[in-house]
Amino acid sequence: MRVLWVVIAINAVMFAVEMTAGQLASSQALQADALDFLGDTLTYGLSLAVIGRSQALRSSAALAKGVSLLGMGLLVFGTTLYQVLVLGTPRAEIMGGIGFLALAANVASVLLLLRYKDGDANVRSVWLCSRNDAIGNVAVMVAAAGVWVTQSAWPDLVVAGLMAGLFLSSSLQILRQAWSERQLAAADDRNLTASEGSSR
Repeated sequence: MRVLWVVIAINAVMFAVEMTAGQLASSQALQADALDFLGDTLTYGLSLAVIGRSQALRSSAALAKGVSLLGMGLLVFGTTLYQVLVLGTPRAEIMGGIGFLALAANVASVLLLLRYKDGDANVRSVWLCSRNDAIGNVAVMVAAAGVWVTQSAWPDLVVAGLMAGLFLSSSLQILRQAWSERQLAAADDRNLTASEGSSR
C-alpha cells in the first residue's frame, strides 16, 4: 500500500530529526515524541507486512504493536522520573520549532490514513499512532511555551508524562481489540475444522 510507505518514510525522517533536536534542546518531551516516531516506523512496517494475511496473523501483529506502545509508555515514564532528579531547563525555541515541524508531518500522516481509522485492530493501530503523534506535537509546543514563560523544566516533564499516559492508553485499546479479534479468529478456525470433520 503506497500510502503506508509514504507514512513510514515521514515517520523515519521525523524520528531522526526529533531525537537529534531533543538531545540538543535537552527536552524530554521531544525525545518522547521521537521515540513515538520510531515505534510508528517499525509498527507501520509490520502492518504493511501482514496486509492481506489471515485474521489470526494480523491480530498477532496488532498485539505486538500494543506491547511495543506499552513498553514506550513505561520507558518515557522512567526517563521522565530520571530527568526530574537531574533537572536542566530545555531550550524552548528548539522545542517549539521542531514541535511545529513534527505536527505538520503528523497532520499529513493522519490525513493520508483517515479512511482507515475504523478498520481491524492492525489498521486501526496505525490510525491511533498517527493521531497520538499529532496530539503529542501540540503538547510539545505547549510545553515549549511553558518552558519559555517559566524558565523551568517542569512544563516539558509534565508533557512527557502525559504523552507516556497516552501511549499506555492507546496500547490498552489496541491490545483489547487485537485479543478480541484473535479469539474470534480462533473460534472461526475451530468451527471450520469441526464442519470439515462432520462432512467426511
